[in-house]
Amino acid sequence: MSSTEGLDEEAHVVVVGGGPGGSTLATLIAMRGHRVVLLEKEKFPRWQIGESLLPSTVHGICRLTGVADELAKAGFTKKHGGTMRWGSNPEPWTFSFSVSPRIANETSHAYQVERSRFDQILLDHARHMGVDVREQHTVVDVMDSDGRVRGVTYTDAEGTRGTIRAKYVVDASGNKSRIHQRVGAAREYSEFFRSLALFGYFEGGKRLPEPNSGNILCAAFDSGWFWYIPLSPTLTSVGAVVRRELADRIQGDPEEALTSLIAECPLITEYLQGATRVTEGQYGQLRVRKDYSYANTRFWRPGMALIGDAACFIDPIFSSGVHLATYGALLAARSINSVLAQAVDEDTAFREFEERYRREYSAFHDFLVSFYNLHVDEASYFWSAKKVTDSTGSELESFVSLVGGVSSGEAALATKQGLVQRYKSQSSEFAAAVDELARSAEPSILPLMRASVVKNAMQEGANEQIRAHLGSDIGPETPLFDGGLIASPDGLSWSPPA
Repeated sequence: MSSTEGLDEEAHVVVVGGGPGGSTLATLIAMRGHRVVLLEKEKFPRWQIGESLLPSTVHGICRLTGVADELAKAGFTKKHGGTMRWGSNPEPWTFSFSVSPRIANETSHAYQVERSRFDQILLDHARHMGVDVREQHTVVDVMDSDGRVRGVTYTDAEGTRGTIRAKYVVDASGNKSRIHQRVGAAREYSEFFRSLALFGYFEGGKRLPEPNSGNILCAAFDSGWFWYIPLSPTLTSVGAVVRRELADRIQGDPEEALTSLIAECPLITEYLQGATRVTEGQYGQLRVRKDYSYANTRFWRPGMALIGDAACFIDPIFSSGVHLATYGALLAARSINSVLAQAVDEDTAFREFEERYRREYSAFHDFLVSFYNLHVDEASYFWSAKKVTDSTGSELESFVSLVGGVSSGEAALATKQGLVQRYKSQSSEFAAAVDELARSAEPSILPLMRASVVKNAMQEGANEQIRAHLGSDIGPETPLFDGGLIASPDGLSWSPPA
């Protein structure tokens, strides 16, 4: 047991949670020489979902923290893009990552990762960079006075209670912790994406033909859609997503439920022919996750910020979970570093954090609405219920205040009529781009980039990739918002625009 446990300590920053968001933020702040304590309630390695990454995480943020080369050596499955059985085309269509012609050759892939290994690499790297990492330490509550969070209380593996006073507390503890409530905000759940996922792991599943054998495969069927993620040459993560009103489909015996759902989807049935479900070890359990699309109405208060699943999460069809967590970590780290250096006042720094974070969430939300609208099976309850233009007012209103007026600043989007019209236009534009991609002999993402919803979802991630590789050669940056800030040359803090 460490000699500091059970004491009243001090630090610049306490991070709650050692997943990708927490370890990334802790590293970025420690890189500026600040004392950072990271408290993780579990003992790593441990299982976690969210196994399919985006290039912006691997080649942008992980390169900024210095862990990218270690990930490249870990032997994770390379993901060159995605393959979809979705929309009006009965045949699967494929896209390949090609975010920017300036860096496409170096960064045109991501990874499919076993999260127990990936998270361990990031956490160990945080230790190496000077973060005081303490596993099996559970944060009980935050301490506050005079309207400001000023530290945490925790218990260690032996039940010893301690306190750490800090300038900032960052909650990166995931979707199940209640620490996020101390930011003083409500968690709003999406009606449009309110679904359930039933998932497990299989050995011996089929792979897509090269060079796409590492792609995520997503296949729509009457009751929802499947993900099929190749984690190794033989191990595959397989999950069925169904709408909440179809929850009775996964009640009772989960084995029978998953078998029944697989039988409904010919493509997944084909790929699992001859495969066996893993029944032992960390992958031996069938799991259910529900109501997993949400966002808090506020992401910070004086002395405290939320990142990752503590702040928001959205439907996983395009692997945005780890991206949103690490991108939120980068934004929060820039704000904390700036305030600790007395370079930017707290309100200005964290307004930049929240507006950029919420804008990114909004971009993926709009992208996903258009993607769901792409599917044309009106006979299926799942898909007709997903159509935003067929939804009731309440299914739209939950996002009007959340993304329509907050991040875009467009007053026209603060009405149901304006929001529906925007989604109609975006969905039509996106469908045309997908049709062009399906006809193309070269399955890059460039045709999709002509659709505004894809361009907006990829923009900030691409910017961070370019920054990580080109540094000052990226050229002058402009603020995203009126009166906003820009990233410092090293990417670790905010600066006023030139």
